[in-house]
Amino acid sequence: MKYFKFLIILIVFSSCANNKHNIQSEFESLFDSKFSENEPGGVVLVKKGAEVIFLETYGIADLKTKEKITENTIFNTGSISKTFVSNGILILEEAQLLSIEDSIYKYFNDFDNKEIAKKIKIKHLLSHTSGIPDLRKINDNETFYLTAKDEENFEPIKRVDSLNFEPGEKFEYSNPAYNGLALIIEQLANTKWQSFIEEKIFKPSDMNHSKITDGSYPQDGVAHAYILENESFTEYDFGEYPTFAAAGNGGIWCSALDLAKYENAIREFTFLNKESVDKSRTIFRPENWNDTIPPNIGCSWFILEKNNKNNKLGIKIVSHTGSQGGFRAFYISIPEKDVLYIGLFNFPVDGLSELRTKGIEIIRKYNWLE
Repeated sequence: MKYFKFLIILIVFSSCANNKHNIQSEFESLFDSKFSENEPGGVVLVKKGAEVIFLETYGIADLKTKEKITENTIFNTGSISKTFVSNGILILEEAQLLSIEDSIYKYFNDFDNKEIAKKIKIKHLLSHTSGIPDLRKINDNETFYLTAKDEENFEPIKRVDSLNFEPGEKFEYSNPAYNGLALIIEQLANTKWQSFIEEKIFKPSDMNHSKITDGSYPQDGVAHAYILENESFTEYDFGEYPTFAAAGNGGIWCSALDLAKYENAIREFTFLNKESVDKSRTIFRPENWNDTIPPNIGCSWFILEKNNKNNKLGIKIVSHTGSQGGFRAFYISIPEKDVLYIGLFNFPVDGLSELRTKGIEIIRKYNWLE
C-alpha cells in the first residue's frame, strides 16, 4: 500500500513538473522573439501564490554601459504609479485625515472657479471621472514641462472655467488628477509624498529596490528607456519626454519582483485594511453616470468583473498598464486565483496588448486558474 501511495505522489509531482515546464516553454515562445540580446528589453514575471511560474529577463538596461537587465533592474512603471498614489490617499482616509468624499476645494481653494472645485470630490480624481479638462499646453511649452513637477503640472488645472462633463457622469483618463492627489498627500503628511509612499508602502511591503521620481529620475541600477528612430535606438525618458518629472501620475520605479511584493502586501492587507482594499478594487458606480460605456475603474485600478460579457475567464481581473517615454508596463492580478502577471519594458514592444491576452490564455491552458 505504501508503494502505491508513493507511486501516486510521484505521478502527481511529475505531472506538475511537466505542467510547469510546458507553461515556461510557451511563455518563452511568446516573448523570446520580441527581444534581441544587445538591444533594450524587459522582464516578464508570472506567479501563482508564492510559486514563480515564469521569470525571464531580456536585453540591455543601458545602451551606454551595456548593463544587462536582471530580475532586480528597476523600470519606470508609468501609470501603474497611480495605484501607489491612490493607496496613499486610502491610507490617509484610514487614519481619518481625509475622506474620498471630500471636495477638492478643501485642499485647493485657489481655483479660479471655486464652484467647480467644490463639486469635484477626491473620489472623482481617483476614478478619472472628474470632468476636468487638461489645460496644460505641453507642445507649446515643451522645455518647461521637461522638468515641471507635480505642482507645475496641476497648476493649469486650477484655471478651468468649465468641465468636459459633470463629475461622475463619464470616464476620462487624467494624468493631472494624480498630480493633484499627490499634492493632497503632501499637505496632510507634512512631507514629500514620495517620502510618505516609501515609508507607508515600500517599507512594510519589503520593496527594497523601488524608488520614486523627485526631479530627475534615479540614476543607479535603473533601466533607461528608448524608442526606435531611423533604425537605431534613441534614449527617451527624463530630459527627452515632456512631463516625465511629474511623478504623481508616473513616478514609481520598481523591479518585477518588488511589484510582486506590492501585490502580496495588498492581498495580505499589510498597509491597507480589507475594507480599503475592497473599495480600491471595486468599480466606482456614480449615481449620475451618463455614458453608453459602463464604468470599469475603482480607485485607480481597472476592473473586469467575472460577470462581464467580455470576460472569457469568468474570474475577476484587476489591472493597470503603464506608458511613459519609451517605457511600457503591465500589471495583471487575478486575486481569486492568487495569480499575478507582470511585464516591464524599456522600449515600446510591438503587440503588447496581444502579449497580455495570450499570456493569460497560456496560464488558463495549463490549469493555473483552477
